[in-house]
Amino acid sequence: MARLPWQEVLRYLDPARRLDPFDPRVAGTPALGLDLPGSDLDILCHAPDPDAFLAVLWPLCSGWPGFASWQWRGAYRPLVARFQAGGWEVEIFAAAEPVEQQMAWRHARIEARLLRIGGMALRDRVMDQRRQGMKTERAFAAVLGLEGDPYRALLACEACDDDALLRLGPGLKPGP
Repeated sequence: MARLPWQEVLRYLDPARRLDPFDPRVAGTPALGLDLPGSDLDILCHAPDPDAFLAVLWPLCSGWPGFASWQWRGAYRPLVARFQAGGWEVEIFAAAEPVEQQMAWRHARIEARLLRIGGMALRDRVMDQRRQGMKTERAFAAVLGLEGDPYRALLACEACDDDALLRLGPGLKPGP
């Protein structure tokens, strides 16, 4: 099957309506314009009650090819579901914490902000790193010269104003 545009897959799946009680948000590389052929579609949800979430999710998604769901062990126990739709792997991640507090959402927001500031030049440099096999957060950190754990380094950028972000490193210059 040919891979459909990600926006078309989301229009068909309609998570905003079908998963509305769980505050679904699209995150990840397609929404940032940083996707590669193997990228997936990530939908983040707020689900303080995993059983209630699964009761809604199961009839909506279990018929899709490759459907699988599981719940992590330990104190932090998000529910994850994966399936194929329109040539994409779709991953739905549902955690007890509100979406705004989830790491994937926070990373997506700072990455979108950095791309807004750095424009196509930053996007192209990040994509070069991604094509060489780097995950998104590592690619941003490499381009921006951020040291240490790339996931934590990006989160440290959340509190920075735009001027402070512009001073991050040689990889971030004002976009056109």
